[in-house]
Amino acid sequence: MLTRIDLRDTDLTPRQLAERLPRAALDVAAALETVAPIISDVKARGAAALRDLAERFDGVRPERLRVPREAIERAVDALDPAVREALELSIAHNRAGHAAQMPTERVTRIIDGGIITQRWVPVRRVGLYVPGGLAVYPSSVVMNVVAAQVAGVESIVLASPPQAEHGGLPHPTILAACGLLGVTEVHAAGGAQAIAMLAYGARAEAGADEETSAGGLLCEPVDVIAGPGNVYVAAAKRAVLGDVGIDAEAGPTEIAILADASADPEYVAADLLSQAEHDPHAGSVLITDSPALAEAVDAALERRLAATRHRDRAATALGGAQSGVVLVRDLEQGIAVADAYAAEHLEIQTEEAAEVARRIRNAGAVFVGPFSPVPLGDYLAGSNHVLPTGGTARFAAGLSVMAYLKPVQMIEYSAEALGAMASPLAALAQAEDLPAHAEAVGARLRDRG
Repeated sequence: MLTRIDLRDTDLTPRQLAERLPRAALDVAAALETVAPIISDVKARGAAALRDLAERFDGVRPERLRVPREAIERAVDALDPAVREALELSIAHNRAGHAAQMPTERVTRIIDGGIITQRWVPVRRVGLYVPGGLAVYPSSVVMNVVAAQVAGVESIVLASPPQAEHGGLPHPTILAACGLLGVTEVHAAGGAQAIAMLAYGARAEAGADEETSAGGLLCEPVDVIAGPGNVYVAAAKRAVLGDVGIDAEAGPTEIAILADASADPEYVAADLLSQAEHDPHAGSVLITDSPALAEAVDAALERRLAATRHRDRAATALGGAQSGVVLVRDLEQGIAVADAYAAEHLEIQTEEAAEVARRIRNAGAVFVGPFSPVPLGDYLAGSNHVLPTGGTARFAAGLSVMAYLKPVQMIEYSAEALGAMASPLAALAQAEDLPAHAEAVGARLRDRG
């Protein structure tokens, strides 16, 4: 079933390996041309543009773009008790996991009388995007909101596409997750238009029955935008970067499993399928030095695929160029391949899995051993499931409190400490031909006599 890529007799550089490995195509640059006029329209016409674009792309014209609080409360009240319990557990686990990420303020004595204080300051307002395409993702609400709340963000706004079957509001499970988290500013807006609204704000339409800010804005601009989405959302985030911060440009989900002959083929097949059901473009990759395991996984996948609900979607993903089995000669080459692939999700199903996991350099998140499947991280592990895709884990990390924190240094020197630095500072200022820099120090020393 899965395409085979045999690297056992090769000796390739990391870049050459990356070029040989399966990968979903994501042409964000091409999508930029599509989203540019959408962003311009929202900037120019605000809520009127948002309604027109919702009608065009989502098949519904929302009566109220800002979701009424009573609609959020109704969604919470109507939530299935088992789903509510699971969401509350996810929220609690994620609060604990994200609290462990918080950096502490540090004061460093550079010289006598000269200190540097390293502060971590949250941005004031963030905009969070939760998609609403092939599936409903209340878990993404949890992942985005909890990280921002733990970081200390003062103002949180969330956008999710309007649904025709729900009267132009986002899916009620999305609204219920917002309610459980205390998020009251939610907008029925999707795609590139939602990103534009978050980045630049949006004026309310005259006479519209909607809650607005003191300045008559339906939505005020944010400082940082985070959350996953399709290629057009990724392109819109790239387009607004610089005016606001963004977490990352998310592509189709992907899983890589590094496994040896000790792995259970049923576990491996189940986990490859769990990601393939997300999207026809999802990537599922097995890296193994065991041809026998690869054969057993293929057989298990065929059985499981025939019985799964989203078999057509999953079959397309598993049969696509973004999925496959990579045969390696040994564990060392397997680790090199895993690092070159830089998976969003990387499972280690080998002997001594914990030791192998610590040797991995590039992955969004690493799932260690046979009882740590990726779906655990999707919902309840306490880690964040918004992770770098498309090989960007070589240089990027998953969503965390750090997406919403700014390191700010405070410099405090006494007169004596400044005096001790005057001579070397003047030497550097002279070397750079910036004499006024030295004079800023000299003026203070002369004033002290």
